[in-house]
Amino acid sequence: MTAPTEFQPTHVAPADGLQTWASPDPSRPSVRLDPLLPVRLADSTGNWARIVCSNGWSAWVDGRLLVSVPHPPAGTDHPLTALEDPRPLLLALEQALSTYRRLVGEYADGLIDLETLRDRTRNLRVGAVLDGPSAWLLDLDQGRWFYSDGTRLQTYATVDPPAAPRSAAGSRGDTG
Repeated sequence: MTAPTEFQPTHVAPADGLQTWASPDPSRPSVRLDPLLPVRLADSTGNWARIVCSNGWSAWVDGRLLVSVPHPPAGTDHPLTALEDPRPLLLALEQALSTYRRLVGEYADGLIDLETLRDRTRNLRVGAVLDGPSAWLLDLDQGRWFYSDGTRLQTYATVDPPAAPRSAAGSRGDTG
């Protein structure tokens, strides 16, 4: 098993997630992988592929459905450009997570009902995988996963074509 600090993804799960199995046997299904989850291909036999996740968990999947990704880019020693700077995306992810935490707290405290929680979180989506200085960040406004090694941001994988721009409040789901 590879230590989490050595994890180097080679693929991501498809945009609609991916069923896993305990062994290359369709009669032994396991959990479903999250959409676009970074994984490392460890082994394959026929159409079956054994993947390893960043936490060391391993499972078998239909290897034909894995989405190949490039190797993470090397760091650079030039100043960051506005497009390479990971801080704006990190701030947006932080704000979305803060909004979600606040709304769940309001629901847990009985300040809002379940329908209100669902309404206020309807467009709230966040994706981030952090592993030491490496980060894979999901920006749904641009329809992309980005990779950052702490020095710059670079497109890692696409999700869907970017949607029409949304309002400032709706772009991160903060409706409350």
